[in-house]
Amino acid sequence: MSGWLVGSVSITQIVDTESALPCEMLYPNSAPSELATMPWLAPFLDDNGHIRLVIQSFLVRTASRALLVDLCVGNDKPRGFDGFNMLKTDYLMQLETAGVSPADIDTVIYTHLHGDHVGWGTTHADGQWVPTFGNARHLIDRAELDYWSTQQDSPDDRQSFDDSVRPIVDAGLIDYLDEDDYALTPEITIVRTPGHTPGHRSVRIVSGGEEAVISGDIAHNPCQIGRPAWSCFLDYDPAHATHARETMLADAADRGILYIGTHFPHPTAGHIVHDGDTYRFDTDPQQ
Repeated sequence: MSGWLVGSVSITQIVDTESALPCEMLYPNSAPSELATMPWLAPFLDDNGHIRLVIQSFLVRTASRALLVDLCVGNDKPRGFDGFNMLKTDYLMQLETAGVSPADIDTVIYTHLHGDHVGWGTTHADGQWVPTFGNARHLIDRAELDYWSTQQDSPDDRQSFDDSVRPIVDAGLIDYLDEDDYALTPEITIVRTPGHTPGHRSVRIVSGGEEAVISGDIAHNPCQIGRPAWSCFLDYDPAHATHARETMLADAADRGILYIGTHFPHPTAGHIVHDGDTYRFDTDPQQ
């Protein structure tokens, strides 16, 4: 469990699962041989040269708020993908170790509604799916919710929406995001970064003269920092996803923003640095 302090705002990593995939499986337009040309990428590859990925949430605490950004896969969820099917993880125990219970969470921010970002929205109780964080307002881009409620591309998409999102909608716990930049608190702004999905969002945190961004799926692995043109096969609009990624990377590099990759394994946070005509990811050696 890693954590970071941005001014007075604390961010704690809550990991659900970890896996590794061949680069070309996630990025069909990639050139896997180019991974070896990025030596800084070594911590994010496994022994077979496959890219490492984690499914995780971020617990964000200000002086008065306790928030979660994204909700992973969840336990006991039937899924067609073996890596997500009927999991039994210690996610809630990790939250307790970090000092909060589900009842303490006042806000949940969804970067988007893919199944690996929504699952802990509900838990199974008395034969039905019920909200895990019943005291929280759940913030979702309106275009994102509209899309996934009507255009679910696969059985797993339909299943994850029905068992992890719909019960929260039915319970009246949703607040819809319509603004491009939604200021939740003086420190936290939820910004629209569409492309990976229609209403994809990222989270900016500014406090005490410091700034960080929780990326969402702008990039799944740091290899996309070195090769921003590599597109994920799950991108709803690859051109817009690439534009969002390039815009965020340029901004982070130019302004020294701490970049926290939603799917990046340890070390998860670092700085984007110009590297010739592209970028590299410099991580904090103390992580």
